[in-house]
Amino acid sequence: MTDRLLVRFALIYLAILLVSFASAGILVEGQVRQEMTEQITEDLLNEGRVITNLSVPDIQKNLSSLQVGSRSRVTVIDPAGIVIGDSSGSFMKFDNHLNRPEIQASRLRGQGVSIRYSSTLKVDMLYVALPLRNTDQKIIAYIRLARPLIEVEKAAQTFRRSLLLSILPVLGLSILLAFVFVAKIILPVRKMAAFTAKISSGHRRGPLRIDSQDEIGRLARNINQMVAVLEEKIAQEAEEKGILNAAFESMVEGLIVLDDRNRIERVNRALVEMTGYPAETLVNKTPLETFRNAALHQALDRFNQTHEPLLVEIILDQEKVRMMEVSISAIRDLPHAVQKTILVFHDVTKLKQLEKTRVDFVANVSHEIKTPLTNIIGFVETLGEGKVSDQETRRRFLATIRENALRLNRLVNDLLTLSNIELGEAKLHLEDVDPTDVLESVLSMMSGVLKEKNLHIGRSITEHLPSIQGDRDRLSQILINILDNAVKYTPEGGTITIEASRMAQEVVIRISDTGIGIPKSEIPKLGERFYRVDKARSRQLGGTGLGLSIVKHLMKAHGGRMIIDSNPGKGTTVSLYFPV
Repeated sequence: MTDRLLVRFALIYLAILLVSFASAGILVEGQVRQEMTEQITEDLLNEGRVITNLSVPDIQKNLSSLQVGSRSRVTVIDPAGIVIGDSSGSFMKFDNHLNRPEIQASRLRGQGVSIRYSSTLKVDMLYVALPLRNTDQKIIAYIRLARPLIEVEKAAQTFRRSLLLSILPVLGLSILLAFVFVAKIILPVRKMAAFTAKISSGHRRGPLRIDSQDEIGRLARNINQMVAVLEEKIAQEAEEKGILNAAFESMVEGLIVLDDRNRIERVNRALVEMTGYPAETLVNKTPLETFRNAALHQALDRFNQTHEPLLVEIILDQEKVRMMEVSISAIRDLPHAVQKTILVFHDVTKLKQLEKTRVDFVANVSHEIKTPLTNIIGFVETLGEGKVSDQETRRRFLATIRENALRLNRLVNDLLTLSNIELGEAKLHLEDVDPTDVLESVLSMMSGVLKEKNLHIGRSITEHLPSIQGDRDRLSQILINILDNAVKYTPEGGTITIEASRMAQEVVIRISDTGIGIPKSEIPKLGERFYRVDKARSRQLGGTGLGLSIVKHLMKAHGGRMIIDSNPGKGTTVSLYFPV
């Protein structure tokens, strides 16, 4: 590297010398050319002034002698620009010279000078022209003298040769001095390069010693100071790194650090104990390759898209059902803008079990269970006290008790169903199911209710619909709950329309009615447990408020979705989307 630097300095110095000599040579040569040209111009003008003292006929007769005396070609031109005499011989073939620059200049200013390149002689030609006037100062002819500037070119060539011969020894001596001068600079640079190489390899012994008071000496002292500061910072960082490593390994939460390729770079002891995998088998693998967990993989994909911290719950061990709360966030303020991600695993299995207990408890003591019980108890106490003697009133009380008991039974069944679905205890028996068969089966079961309420059924079912993966009983439950709501809220004589078709990679089943409809503001709340748009009417019709919630969770369990569209007084449409 230093040898290349030496050559580079020498070449730069040589280039500066060459440019300087060349510039000086060009300037001096230009000055020589200018001075010689001005001298020749003055000589020709003086010769021309002498010739203008002669008459035109005398000039025409003595052109040859005038050419010899002036050492130039002499041309006589009339006021119209026609050549009437030339010392070179025949002049009949010459074109009009009136527009020549030297003629025009002499006509306007009394003398004209012009330099043009002669393609015949391959050299610049100098032309001077003077007007010849009569006693009335009227121009009667022009005298033009022309001389090739051969002596100017020869003088320039002689100058260039002399300059080159004088430059060569000076240039050689300059190059020698340049190498000596640059070598003195390069020697300390070599020492600094060797010193920094030892530092980078970790073999530094003592400071850099360069005894110089110039800029190179100051640079050496700055390097020594910088190295001392760096060594101090490295020691501090090593100490901090040791503390961080100890904290990393002693944390009770499992930790995973991912590199910029989303591969596991490091894990702590707690994670090894959680998973049972040795640390060396986890490093350089992706979380998907290690845990085979789709939820964790999807969460990482979302994080990589948004780069916002997120929290996700996963089941790390399907057999032991170990619930993990995983926090995903970026490790910030890293040097060199390196992108790294940290995953914190917190075991929340016990917390989830407590939450399950709480959900079950709330489900058992909800107001929806207490209301029918209160009615039953009230009527039973009234009958037990013997306050009702009329048989018709007793039968009506008993019918009310039975109706509330049935409603309570439906409510308990729905609560159990919903609780099992939410807790993942409702196992789905998935198989290829023909949606047309399920629709026909459900319509057959509900035909009696439809006839009783005099409701018209419209069908638009596409033939040869593709099969869907699902639990036949649960699919029937979904359709029954939707149809049951349509029947309840559609007045007698109304119409219920069932459509089934394929859209892209989904089978869509739409159930529309001409019932009372639902306000737009209430639609987002549908599917919540016990939510009713019209609570009094719903209870009167025997609804538990859990039907749509069960449908919502069953659709999610099947990988599908439910969309409700409705307008008050115009009916409701429920669209069920099942993946093919």
